[in-house]
Amino acid sequence: MASSQFTSDTQPDSFWVSLSYFNVYRLLLAGVFLAAVLIFGDSLNFGSHNLAQFQYVSGAYLLLAVAYQVLLDKTRRHFNVQLSLHVFTDIVATVLLMNASDGFRSGLGVMLLISLAAAALVSRGALMLFYAALASIAILLEQTYWILSLDHSTANYVQPGLLSIGYFATALITNQLARRVIRQERVMRQRSVDLSNQLRINQLVIQDMQDAVMVVDGNGLVRQHNPQVSVLLGWQAPELDQIENYSPEIAGLLERWRSQRDNPAQTLLMPGSGRLVRARFVDAGTDGGSISLVFLEDLSRLQEQAQQLKLAALGRLTANIAHEIRNPLSAISHASELLLEEQRGPSQERLLHIVRDNAKRLDRMVRDVLELSRRDRVRPETIRLAAFLPAFIDEFAQNEKIPASSFALQVHEASEIVFDRVHLQQVLWNLLRNSWRHSRQREGSVRMQVRRQANRVELHVIDDGEGVPRHLRQQLFEPFFTTYSGGIGLGLYIAREMCAANGAILEYVELPAEGSGADFRMLCGGRPA
Repeated sequence: MASSQFTSDTQPDSFWVSLSYFNVYRLLLAGVFLAAVLIFGDSLNFGSHNLAQFQYVSGAYLLLAVAYQVLLDKTRRHFNVQLSLHVFTDIVATVLLMNASDGFRSGLGVMLLISLAAAALVSRGALMLFYAALASIAILLEQTYWILSLDHSTANYVQPGLLSIGYFATALITNQLARRVIRQERVMRQRSVDLSNQLRINQLVIQDMQDAVMVVDGNGLVRQHNPQVSVLLGWQAPELDQIENYSPEIAGLLERWRSQRDNPAQTLLMPGSGRLVRARFVDAGTDGGSISLVFLEDLSRLQEQAQQLKLAALGRLTANIAHEIRNPLSAISHASELLLEEQRGPSQERLLHIVRDNAKRLDRMVRDVLELSRRDRVRPETIRLAAFLPAFIDEFAQNEKIPASSFALQVHEASEIVFDRVHLQQVLWNLLRNSWRHSRQREGSVRMQVRRQANRVELHVIDDGEGVPRHLRQQLFEPFFTTYSGGIGLGLYIAREMCAANGAILEYVELPAEGSGADFRMLCGGRPA
């Protein structure tokens, strides 16, 4: 393909490949000529005037073609020089072969049409016209020599003239076609780049979407999906599989949508993950509508976000209320303590104890609420659990008046986490108090286990109680939810919020056997072992 903008040393690789193919044609042509005269002699009209000249020219033509091929393999510089050398060789060889055969009547001059067409594909306009002019002059000179020196009866320039016109026409038409192809090639190459970039952008957008996306063809084959599909399914989704193997429920909804096209978004529960999702279908608008997009929106995530916003607003409200009621609460507590010092009857004393106990309960609630407002004040440090946990358990047992033998500890010597020390104490205090309250309250009823997984540390608090009923597990970490009559329902919620503030996760883990106890797991960032 040709372009007038390129210099001799800046031709694209396609030009050099075309030149190489052109030389292969030259190799084959010279080889055929040489083999023909060696095998058949002058019986094919090749070399009918001078067989020896035809043989020598064919052999030299073949040797030059071999040399040109070696040069093309060795260097790719001075393109126009090499091209001109090739075309000049073709012209000279063709004229000499014509002279050795029967002049213009041999028909060998037609071969130059192929050479000029090939050169026009990879040459500039001016150079292409030069090649055509050079070929025309050579043909006319050969005809003149034949007339003057050999055969006066062939004094006819009509056919050589027409062939010369054909040279120019072939060169011009081929060059124009080449220029048009080049322009189209540039446009297509740019469009290909733009399309590739757009596809890459689309892939990145799909991969980063919070919603799960599947591309399904008319045969129900999932051609593409993002990682969120695996999250919602609860298992690793395959590549290029039937949608029925992903989810029969979604496959049924898709089939119904394709037949009716007016179904609204459907809500369904994913069996594998237990997540509530909303399925939405969109026609891709290609191939007659056979490609469909399936969007799966995680309603559980939306509900969690709404819950977080609600809890944040509730936290700000309760913190303000707590500040307002703390002073009158302190006055009530102080007054009840003073009244208890005076001589009262049993019924009055009982009522004063009720007032004092409830005042203490309210004060504890106020403190917990205020801790929520201070959860973001994190001062992380590296804590070595093998030294921290034994001392913490002893302190907890003494303050709560629980035998230290009730707690069993398993911790790796090298386990370290990055956590706010005060937050960690409060989180573990809430977890241990909760576990002891629901355990059998005997020796080893509460176990603390520390496990390492890559750069994370798992801290488990396990009791030997009845565990958490399945229908209550979704509410475990909600504020003000409690199954204990004396509790306020903020302990686990505060513990989870403080874990989140320290980049950790607090969750309930279901034990293998039903009723074998409760397991609360903290996933903390650790240091490499």
